[in-house]
Amino acid sequence: MLLLRKFLRDVPAVFGLTIIILVVFTALFAPWLTPRPEAVFDSNIMARLRPPTAEFWFGTDNLGRDICSRVILGTRGALIVALSVVAFAMAIGVPIGLYAGYTSSLTGEALMRLVDVFLSVPQLILALAIAQLIGRGLESAMLALALTYWPFFARTVYAEARRVRHALFVEALQGIGASQVRILVVHVLPNVASPVIVRATIGMGFTILTTAVLGFLGIGAAPPDPDWGLAIAESRNYLPEAWWFAMFPGLAILVTVLGFNLFGDGLRDLVDPRLRRSR
Repeated sequence: MLLLRKFLRDVPAVFGLTIIILVVFTALFAPWLTPRPEAVFDSNIMARLRPPTAEFWFGTDNLGRDICSRVILGTRGALIVALSVVAFAMAIGVPIGLYAGYTSSLTGEALMRLVDVFLSVPQLILALAIAQLIGRGLESAMLALALTYWPFFARTVYAEARRVRHALFVEALQGIGASQVRILVVHVLPNVASPVIVRATIGMGFTILTTAVLGFLGIGAAPPDPDWGLAIAESRNYLPEAWWFAMFPGLAILVTVLGFNLFGDGLRDLVDPRLRRSR
């Protein structure tokens, strides 16, 4: 309850959580929230590039499709991609960080040097290179993002595992003959879970942003999927006259990423007060 009260006093974090709840609600009920479901995929040249009106709240795109409905349906795709990428990255990075941080073996050191190599290259550039090698498509973009994001989890868990491995309870478990796997999974992992959750929350927003960039560059989702980054890419030839074409998908990206970042910062403040943001 003390942590909850501290969190509720953090206005930006509560605001971020509110945004996340709204985004998740929109993603879950997207098919029922779209104002014009028939205008999501079906083109209507007679209604192309209409500005926002009572009929089309966010206007229409170059094919006459309802931008509002496509933005709402794009929420589901953005969250699915972010959850998949973060979960896959955690599945790779957390075990590697645990093993390398706890054992200090030659293999662990070699793994962490591999992590350093990955972290030395900007993630977006590395993801672009991997996605191009694998092939275009949303699945390729997701795999490329996961393969470039796991080092962040590995580095976070490694630092926490190094701190915990000399704790009294770990030495007591070693003294009674507990297996290494049991110590790592049952006792060390729960003690490093908090920074992992923070990293995952912030990573959700970062992944949504990076996925949109890949979609903008033509490596992510392909037409006619309702993707935010793809929508901005398609709007380039119609700016600045059709400003609504890029504005509303861009706002969706901005608000969603902002929500995850604010919520992640709030969680970080609770986990480690030394990193508390200046108010």
